[in-house]
Parts: sequence; C-alpha cells; structure tokens
Amino acid sequence: MKNVLCFGDSNTWGFIPESITAPFPERHPYAVRWTGVLARELGSAFRVLEEGQNGRTTVHDDPFAAVRNGKAVLPAILESHKPLDLVVLMLGTNDLKTVYGSSPGEIAMGVKVLAQMILNSDAGINHLPPKLLLLCPPVIGDQTDLPDIAAKFPNAQRDSRQLPRHYEALATSLGCGYLNTQSLIEPGSDGIHLDAAAHAKLGSAVAAAVKSILPA
Repeated sequence: MKNVLCFGDSNTWGFIPESITAPFPERHPYAVRWTGVLARELGSAFRVLEEGQNGRTTVHDDPFAAVRNGKAVLPAILESHKPLDLVVLMLGTNDLKTVYGSSPGEIAMGVKVLAQMILNSDAGINHLPPKLLLLCPPVIGDQTDLPDIAAKFPNAQRDSRQLPRHYEALATSLGCGYLNTQSLIEPGSDGIHLDAAAHAKLGSAVAAAVKSILPA
C-alpha cells in the first residue's frame, strides 16, 4: 500500500465557506473533501493521510492563534506518518494576510522551506525522501459582503494571482510534481474556502497527478 500525506490548511481540512461567520467553522464530510475524493479515486492500493489545519501558514507564527506555523510542525508529522511514498503540499493562502506582510515571491520562499524539509527528510521508503507534489492554492475571491474577513486580506485578490508563476518555478527548480489549482477551481461564497463542487474537481485532478507520480 502506498502512503500519501496531504499537508495543508483549511482547504485541506474541509472548511465550509458558508460557516465563515459562524462561531465555529463547519467541515465538509470526509467523502466530500478533496482528500476523500482523492482516496476514493486512488482506490485500496493507496492510503491518504489528511493533515489540514485552519489558519496554517508556511513559516509564520500567528500572533492571534497558537501552533499555526507549518515549518514548526512538519517534521513531527513526517516522523509520525513515515514511511511515505508522496507528500502533497498546498499552503500559502494564509500567508496572504496583511499581518504577515509577505509578497507572492516571499510566500513561495516559505513553501520552498517546507518542500526542502520534505525532500531532505528520511520519511520515505527505505529511509529515503518521499516524492513531492506541490499545489498552488486557489485565488482569493470577492469578499465585498464580508468586510471583516476582507480586512485581513486587503491585497490578496491581486497577490494570489501571482502565486502560480512562483510556485511553478519552484517546482521546476526542485524537480517535483506541480498542479496549479487556479486553473481548475475558484473559492466559494467567502472568497477563500472551497465548496463541494470545487473539492470534487480538485480531488480528481490530484488523483490523476498522484497516479502519474506513483504508477501502479
């Protein structure tokens, strides 16, 4: 059985867009989440391991919430799930928040730190590094009706559209797999999180990419 780790933020966790103003976020059911779709399409020869967290960044500590720094937790996650055949990495959306002050290029540098941690680890088969599939996250959409949320992401609609060229260049330099989700899907009603239809499209696209990297 091949082990595939999906390391990401709220869109890997399965945050329902309509719950953005609720006291607590609600989560899509497992079968709806893109990781669940991925598992179904890959079949019984694969095991998909979900590691999504709301608010997770690449390398930044959140001043308002504890333990959101992907760099800080990734080594433990790799250790706990090894041996891994492949890691699917999709982070960067939360780095667009104004509190971090990161440009699109700097966000890609944060992703590079995580990618190198994966590719230099012993978390793969026979204590070698696992393979890597890098996903550029979706664009940030219109948040006119959510001014409090929009205030956290004032330039994100513009800057999020600059991410694909940086992520693609990074994937090329690392020699890893790459998928631009912006060419496939758009966020739901809150301009950030994916609805069920987008999860279905993303899960299918990631399944195809995984099969090309890890042929049966």
